[in-house]
Amino acid sequence: MSRGNQILAILLVVQLALAAAVLWPRSASTAGGEPLFPGLEADQVVRVTIADGEGERIELTRNAGQWGLAEADNYPCQEDAVDDIIGKVAAITTDRLITRTPASHKRLQVADGDYARLVELELADGAVHQLYLGTSPSYGMAHVRAAGEDAVYLTPELSSTDVNARAAGWVDTLYLSVPGDQIVGLTLENGNGMFEFQKGEGGAWTMVGLSADETANANNVESLANRVSSVRMLRPLGTEAQEEYGLQDPSAVVLIRTQDEAGAIEVTTLHVGSRSDEDSSYVVKTSKTAYYVRVAEYTAGDLVDKMREDFLELPPTATPQPAS
Repeated sequence: MSRGNQILAILLVVQLALAAAVLWPRSASTAGGEPLFPGLEADQVVRVTIADGEGERIELTRNAGQWGLAEADNYPCQEDAVDDIIGKVAAITTDRLITRTPASHKRLQVADGDYARLVELELADGAVHQLYLGTSPSYGMAHVRAAGEDAVYLTPELSSTDVNARAAGWVDTLYLSVPGDQIVGLTLENGNGMFEFQKGEGGAWTMVGLSADETANANNVESLANRVSSVRMLRPLGTEAQEEYGLQDPSAVVLIRTQDEAGAIEVTTLHVGSRSDEDSSYVVKTSKTAYYVRVAEYTAGDLVDKMREDFLELPPTATPQPAS
């Protein structure tokens, strides 16, 4: 090969190498490691909106330093959970570029109309940052894209499973908590009647109004006490009463009487409203808070359906006598 041909061959190799460097898919390339959202400061975020690809959407707002659910009259959120997500979004960098091709967005679930999660952060000055969270190619990794940009990156900071578009992912779902060992009396009223129970000195439950041949089923009464002492919700609704909640004519009302170590008596009420045809949940409201919430059918349905017989010991089954 002549020297001229050798030079041409070398130039061809260099050109091919440059072309490969430009066109080769960047599944794990480094692109500088700059923040995806430069200048994003967590303490300047005043609103977080999260949507998923199934139509769920939730809005969290900061008021007087407290995060709350906007749709539920600012029901208090778990501060650490919200701050953690904001911090993770701020920590996303551009050091692992996957593609700059818009045609890849849908496949990676970071397209404008096809995404796993859309996270929107609004700042105090009105600026808005939008992040699309997409597929997870491996554990702890996710594809992300800033709205308005073509570039898709891979990040270990968060994935769609970290960002819940439902209220339960952001609030303490424990709605009512009463010290079980301080409960000394219960009254349950529903469509089947009114049932009153008292706890004796030794901790044994009795039922008011029993006839001489009736005995209270202490285990079932204790089960009722346990159920109403700790009530978990599906989601908060807000502080405004709505007609559709069905609390004008409640399905059940529970009075919980407690006595503390000093002997002080307190009565807590729990009202159960209507049942949803959509998810079978019930609206409930306790005197402990101004908020109405929805709870699972398992939690409230038992209070609505209980009958007097459920709290009585069954009479012994007669043993058949052999025929003579």
